[in-house]
Amino acid sequence: MKILVTGGSKCGKSTFAENLAQRMANGSPVTYIATMQVVDAEDLAVVARHKKQREGQNYQVIEQQKNLSALTLEKDATVLLEDIPNLLANEMFLDGCPDKVEESLMALSETARHIVFVTNEVGSDGFPYDEDTLRYLSRISQVNRAIAQHCEHVVEVVCGIPLYIKGAPV
Repeated sequence: MKILVTGGSKCGKSTFAENLAQRMANGSPVTYIATMQVVDAEDLAVVARHKKQREGQNYQVIEQQKNLSALTLEKDATVLLEDIPNLLANEMFLDGCPDKVEESLMALSETARHIVFVTNEVGSDGFPYDEDTLRYLSRISQVNRAIAQHCEHVVEVVCGIPLYIKGAPV
């Protein structure tokens, strides 16, 4: 099963995605691919919060900020990728290969038995951005659309409540 979880910042999408991946894994380990490049205290706090949420659960964490194609996963794994915007930012702004992001996400989903992609809702705030940020937001939108089309389920989390946009609740 392929699922895309989207939503605004701090809306509960990570908690929802983690619980969903655990249910899909049915007692088997969940391969958690962490893409965040930690650069400041706020990032450290996010990582600490996510680690606390996963504490005592059956996760195998792989920190992979870019170049997903370098990963070798167990066939039929349950995978949680947290998250697409961080991955894309790392590829775009840390000398990566942004043109390979979509392809590498698709390849990852073909290896995994179940995969939960986490992304952010972008483009609805109406805020004026500089050219580089607009280019980045445009790329996130492009990748989100491709992954949403590829997945059987798309869920937007709003105030901690999952709203199924595509596919029945799982």
